Amino acid sequence: MRSAAPTGALRQLAALARHGDLGAYARQIQRLGGCEQPVRMEGHRLDVHAATGEIVREIADRDLPAGQLLIRCNNRRANRCAACAEIYRRDTFHLITAGLSGGKGIGPAVAEHPRVFATFTAPSFGPVHNRPGGGRCRCGRLHPDDDPALGTPLDPDRYDYRAAVLWNAHAGALWARFTTYLRQHLASRAGVSRSALRHCLKVSYAKVAEYQRRGAVHFHAVIRLDGPDGAEDAPPAWATTELLTDAIRSAARLAEAPGPVLDGRAYAFRFGEQLDIRPIRSADFAGTSELSSRAVAAYIAKYATKGAEAAGTLDRPIRNPITDLIGSGVTDHARRMILTCWHLGARPELEDLRLRKWAHMLGFRGHFSTKSRAYSTTLGALRQERADHNETLARARAAEAGHPLPDPDAVLVLSHWVFAGTGLTAAETWLATTRQPTPENEGGPVAWPR
Repeated sequence: MRSAAPTGALRQLAALARHGDLGAYARQIQRLGGCEQPVRMEGHRLDVHAATGEIVREIADRDLPAGQLLIRCNNRRANRCAACAEIYRRDTFHLITAGLSGGKGIGPAVAEHPRVFATFTAPSFGPVHNRPGGGRCRCGRLHPDDDPALGTPLDPDRYDYRAAVLWNAHAGALWARFTTYLRQHLASRAGVSRSALRHCLKVSYAKVAEYQRRGAVHFHAVIRLDGPDGAEDAPPAWATTELLTDAIRSAARLAEAPGPVLDGRAYAFRFGEQLDIRPIRSADFAGTSELSSRAVAAYIAKYATKGAEAAGTLDRPIRNPITDLIGSGVTDHARRMILTCWHLGARPELEDLRLRKWAHMLGFRGHFSTKSRAYSTTLGALRQERADHNETLARARAAEAGHPLPDPDAVLVLSHWVFAGTGLTAAETWLATTRQPTPENEGGPVAWPR
């Protein structure tokens, strides 16, 4: 049963009903696929036949039901827009799965390549409240899993906030160092030079960053061995899962990212002692010691839609730490990390880290989801596949209605759109939440190319 519209929405709907088609308005909203913060654009578009110069289609903001063009925000964060984050999660799932089991242009033989799922943690910056093995914390308490004290320092005054912030800022550089060391260790174990390794082996990976409760970034990564031509090329027989695991452990132990020298202290960053490496088996593997490819893809995709807010911080840049943190709900621990970012960001020797810009991210300035070029398909290719799928649906509907669209190769598109705001009006919000997506909703979640 449809819920009653709020008073403000009723007034807007009544005005729209007097001047326009509510059905067309609702269809425009539904084509957003549930996006909660769409981008509003003003302008126009002309489709001109390249050979004749005839205008075959014209779209202007004044003629649209909402008076503006509404497009998805495409935000990957679930706390900002659940619908767009779900699309990003599915895209990431398909991207990871393609590199594990094939699909999206990758052959199924890739499933036979050695591959592992590895988790790289941050070092310690001081003891924090935790649940070791589900038991008692060093403070003597038995913390429940949802205790807000988890991840916070036992002694905040002795916690190394500087090192924690600088770790986040250098985590991406440390990963780059690790991948270099990994290739070196693989070459050493294979008994070949590093330059010769490129002609017989390629290391491919896909990783995602996650914030621990203490606000430190760690990485989850799928790491795979291929032949020199990538996913479609089988690695040499000596490239085994055991060899890969051993090389990862050695490379992670030795990789180091140099940091700054502050007040006489030279910083250098390495991964923490906790390193988990597990082989990945086939999608139907039912054991407990190894992971299935589907489980790994689902795990990575889940974290691809999360951000620093999981560590108790903000999900937006900070302009002024005094005013922006008042009433923000930021935890005391995250607040101290943010203020540390802010203070360090004023130091000239740390200018390149842009710590003030990334204070809301607790210093981390890398991409949350990255992959090597040869791992599998790209997010851009998946988006284009979905756009082509939706275009095919739109052309089919237009043909059924007796208004077939011209061949896109014969049309020049002339458009000019400018930003006009974000979000939905009260009426639009009501329409979006009371109508369920159907296969006819262009671009909705059900229009998903497999």
